[in-house]
Amino acid sequence: MPTPLLECVPNFSEGRDPAIIKQITDAIESVEGISLLDVDPGKATNRTVVTFVGAPEDVIEAAVRGGEKAAELIDMAKHTGEHPRFGAMDVCPLVPVSGITMEETVAYARQLGQRLGEEAGLTIYLYEHAAMSEERRNLANVRKGEYEGLKERVSTPEWQPDFGPAEFNARSGATAVSARDFLIAYNVNLNTTSTRRANAIAFDVREKGRIKREGDPLTGPIAKDENGKTVWISGSLKSVKAIGWYIEEYGIAQISMNLTNIGVTPMHVAFDEVVAKARERGIRVTGSELVGLIPLRAMLDAGKYFLRKQQRSTGISDREIIKIAVKSLGLEDLTPFNPDERIIEYAIADPSRKRLVDMSIEAFAEETASESPAPGGGSVSAAVGAFGVALGSMVANLSAHKRGWDERWEEFSDWAERGKANQDELLRLVDQDTEAFKAVMAASGLPKGSDAEQAERIQAIQAATRGAIEIPLRVMEVALDSMAVMKAMAEVGNPNSVSDAGVGALCARAAVRGAYLNVRINAGDLKDKVFVQDVLSRGQKMLEQAEAQERENLAIVNEKL
Repeated sequence: MPTPLLECVPNFSEGRDPAIIKQITDAIESVEGISLLDVDPGKATNRTVVTFVGAPEDVIEAAVRGGEKAAELIDMAKHTGEHPRFGAMDVCPLVPVSGITMEETVAYARQLGQRLGEEAGLTIYLYEHAAMSEERRNLANVRKGEYEGLKERVSTPEWQPDFGPAEFNARSGATAVSARDFLIAYNVNLNTTSTRRANAIAFDVREKGRIKREGDPLTGPIAKDENGKTVWISGSLKSVKAIGWYIEEYGIAQISMNLTNIGVTPMHVAFDEVVAKARERGIRVTGSELVGLIPLRAMLDAGKYFLRKQQRSTGISDREIIKIAVKSLGLEDLTPFNPDERIIEYAIADPSRKRLVDMSIEAFAEETASESPAPGGGSVSAAVGAFGVALGSMVANLSAHKRGWDERWEEFSDWAERGKANQDELLRLVDQDTEAFKAVMAASGLPKGSDAEQAERIQAIQAATRGAIEIPLRVMEVALDSMAVMKAMAEVGNPNSVSDAGVGALCARAAVRGAYLNVRINAGDLKDKVFVQDVLSRGQKMLEQAEAQERENLAIVNEKL
């Protein structure tokens, strides 16, 4: 499971004074673990959109500090701007990026709202997924009347705030806090300069659609329903806003879209739908353009979508899947697309963090052979297991692409994906095992001068030791699970690679046995004997299963050699 990651996109009602904006972003960045991705001030709107990401607890703390600083520096009584607004920190949405559900994000949004009310003294309204009532889901409804109407509105029983002061604060106004889906600003490039034709395609696809006309669809009178309201023809894509425009810099027209819920309409679906609608109008899509950053999962979903259309295996590396997505969507049609800068998880990766799995094989072997006690047997076992299942995935990918087996590509793709999931987790466990060992060493180095210090040290050692047992135990579980991939590939995979399936099984069994040795040696230092007895029993059972599966696999391999 990936590390939980939240994006926060607060909008502050100041876009003209760089000094004020800098103080607010400095407050946000003062929280360790926060990555500030973008600061976008607008003079006409007098509004700055800030984007930062991090672990949920860090994001909440950074948002509170940003809200406090905004309340201190921004006076809404003096604010003017073109954008709707009602507070110094006008809106503060939380967006799940990876490793976290919307339900969990809602809980964090409500926690944020409470803290902004109590600690920053802001009047808080919850909206979208975090809303406490249906009438507050829509931001436009929450912010109706804007700052100028807030004094009267906040005093009414139906518009009491969810958190914070229930009286009008002329200086800070009010703040809307939400949990919302990730929004992608995405443009599709056309081989035309016509804004009118681009708009026609935009109206075809956007959820709002176009106004219905009687008779001639272009010049006929606007259709009305029985209540005299304008009739609209819905577009083909849900959760999509779109218009057509001309970009003078590139000399082309584009369909400019906001994908407001990529779980409903992801980027690749929007792209293909624009391609289809453009073709109907004699226009060709030449590529597309991503504005801002995008979650890794959206790029992987796009790459897998196009691989499946080709009937190709999706059980390949993330980097290769991303390459397919970039090429298929034409994301380099106008400017270069660098995944390390445009994909959120890659953009916030700490370049100073040295991971074992980032080393060359030679460097990893040399580090293992050095005088340092880590990496040790646990990390090496996880690495061996990763190599083993990588061989199983290789056989699956070769089988998916084998001439004459075209109708079986999906069967082998599923096996390759399962193998890749095992491989990814084992690679994470390589570093986690070393970190667990370092935690034990750090706990052992704690002071022990007083009785209290001794007790704290012992407790820390026991907690770290438990972690040093649980990590290799997980290596055993994942390596054992991976053996199903090698067995299947030995049985039904490309016969020319059957020996690779056998080697994969040998590696997996070695990983299970090696990790069990680490479980056993660390278990000797743990005082919780009930836990020790349980893990040793589970470990012994997994070892016996791995050895049995290794024998079965090798019997199949030897029969086919």
